[in-house]
Amino acid sequence: MHRTYSKTAQHILSCAQTMRGGGVERALLRMAEGWLREGRRVTLVLGSDAGPLAAEIPPGIELIMLGDARYSALFRLGEHVRASAPDLVFCPGNHYSAVAALTRFYLGRTSPPIVAKVSNALVRPEQGRLGAWAYRRWLRLHPRFLDHVVAMTPAMAAEAVAEMRMPPERVSVIANPPAAARPDAAPMPLPAGRYIVGVGRLEPQKRWDRLIAALPRIADRQVQLLILGEGSARAALEKQVAALGLAARVSMPGHAGDPLPALAGATVVALTSDFEGVPGVLREALSVGTPVVSTESSVAVREIVTAPDLGTIVPREDPAALVAALDDWLTPGRTRPAPVAADGDPIAEYLALFDRLVAGQQQGF
Repeated sequence: MHRTYSKTAQHILSCAQTMRGGGVERALLRMAEGWLREGRRVTLVLGSDAGPLAAEIPPGIELIMLGDARYSALFRLGEHVRASAPDLVFCPGNHYSAVAALTRFYLGRTSPPIVAKVSNALVRPEQGRLGAWAYRRWLRLHPRFLDHVVAMTPAMAAEAVAEMRMPPERVSVIANPPAAARPDAAPMPLPAGRYIVGVGRLEPQKRWDRLIAALPRIADRQVQLLILGEGSARAALEKQVAALGLAARVSMPGHAGDPLPALAGATVVALTSDFEGVPGVLREALSVGTPVVSTESSVAVREIVTAPDLGTIVPREDPAALVAALDDWLTPGRTRPAPVAADGDPIAEYLALFDRLVAGQQQGF
């Protein structure tokens, strides 16, 4: 069993593949900043610092640079855990589950506690029957290599218990730290007049094609569409915009260092994903008083959009409902919601959990 001489999680180690701008990595950096502020030591094993989030790596974090952006580079994380001897390993999202599994396999009983955050839906309607079966089998292995799971909402915690078969006492509910304004971020040019904004990676999961396809059907023919993010689907989305003759109404300027000004200035925020975990952009939009329209892409969406005056939830495969919801919120004079403040202290809640797990492991000696 891992031997630690700390009674609490004084040294936390985590990992990330790149700094290309995913919500998982951005939330990790916010958490690391908070842990450092509370006097903890934080080590980040990073495949590559390529990407715009590199500017958000907090001062004081200890970096182990692998110099390799491939996911497989992180498969040797266990070697860095053994060399660094942290009190606890934090897996920042579903994407890194295989890394956590291999780390546990490599270290065996010498492994420190491993905590993982559920960052994406565990029930994936877009998967075929065979894919869904294989994914369920994989999820049910998680209790063997994870000591504890953090879900961001109660519904996501219930999904973790049901799909991973994780014992309820090994699942906690802790929100991501709220977004804060970043005065050091480069300003993002915003459309003149009214606009819809989407924030997220340009990847197939996000289904920005749905939002682009809805734009010509919206009653307001002058409203603009701003999509902030970068990813592999850019070329396909640009081709769609050109085919629909929307080049004058759609802008995709890339990653935003601070999306809050764009969210605050928008008439409505749209999220059209096939699947999500707990979409932070919805909370960020509501924090600045901007209504949202979202597909039912996660069990957590209804835990965020809790009332009709905050926004509208539509089925994933219902283009007419998406257009109707956008038209409703684009109605001139439509009342905007009051800003929704975040509850709790996620940094303190994470550290309390980490300390409890480290103390519990010590009692085994």
